[in-house]
Amino acid sequence: MAGYRWIANSRDTYGAHCKEHFQNEMSLFRCHTIFNCSRTCPKGLNPAKAIAEIKLALATE
Repeated sequence: MAGYRWIANSRDTYGAHCKEHFQNEMSLFRCHTIFNCSRTCPKGLNPAKAIAEIKLALATE
């Protein structure tokens, strides 16, 4: 969720730097988008959606 916040914020200049940290096989590409994290999030957030948005941002670079 924090990584998505840094990438999605248009005022932030570290978006490209954050995208570099996601470019490995042990990061968000291990997520299979089953939405278990969204169902169990105690804050009512949607981490699966954030992960999907980051994947989309990386694919459309």
